[in-house]
Amino acid sequence: MIARQRDDRILAALRADGTVSAQQLASMLQVSPSTIRRDLGRLADDGRLHRVHGGAYVQSVETPDEERPFADVALDRADEKETVAATAASLVRDGDVVYLDIGTTTMRVARRLRDRDVLVVTSSLAVLDQVRTGRAEVLLLGGSLRRNFESFVGPLTTDALRAVRPDITFLSCTGVRPDGAVLDDISAEAAIKRGAAEFAQALVLLATDAKFPGTGTFKVTDLTEVDTVITTKASDPATLELCRRAGGEVITL
Repeated sequence: MIARQRDDRILAALRADGTVSAQQLASMLQVSPSTIRRDLGRLADDGRLHRVHGGAYVQSVETPDEERPFADVALDRADEKETVAATAASLVRDGDVVYLDIGTTTMRVARRLRDRDVLVVTSSLAVLDQVRTGRAEVLLLGGSLRRNFESFVGPLTTDALRAVRPDITFLSCTGVRPDGAVLDDISAEAAIKRGAAEFAQALVLLATDAKFPGTGTFKVTDLTEVDTVITTKASDPATLELCRRAGGEVITL
């Protein structure tokens, strides 16, 4: 695992738990304690965390008021998201009804489906922007507008979801805990994601290794309920095994 990938995993663990010991990080990342100490020192020098004896901490977790704009988040690990999106799109068959969740990777899936013979269902305006001029049919679920993340949420969106039965549902998240809990940071979005997962015939989770463990307060579903996980190779293998043991498929890129 390269240093940048370790940095992402370290910061994600700190955002999730506040304080983490160097020994815990070394075990999680399967590297030596001395490597972790060097990583923590570098991140502390960059102002991204605070060192304490035996570990590190971050002062606060982002709140919804501090949420980064969608366009900024879309630039994070863009190459990995493109790879995940390409694999996801390859699972779609002509004639499918496809639910695309709110997210920066699902937006990339939409781009690959715009000229396919499919019906795209979404509450994401970013997804809509990718398919509105293509051949694919589109069903946009309305609701209360979240301008910062270009999406509709709320009871009206959830009610509309109940009337749709997609053939395949692509779900995003902000974190996957070691116990298999799939999480999101925003309660309003988590409610939409729960509805999408509940009515999914084939549920596909799109999550790069930065989401293991990632962040999140609000539970969406469990890995044991996911049919397919598409992720990148540095994701925690023990967590992914929970999906496999329940009969799910894990695609590691």
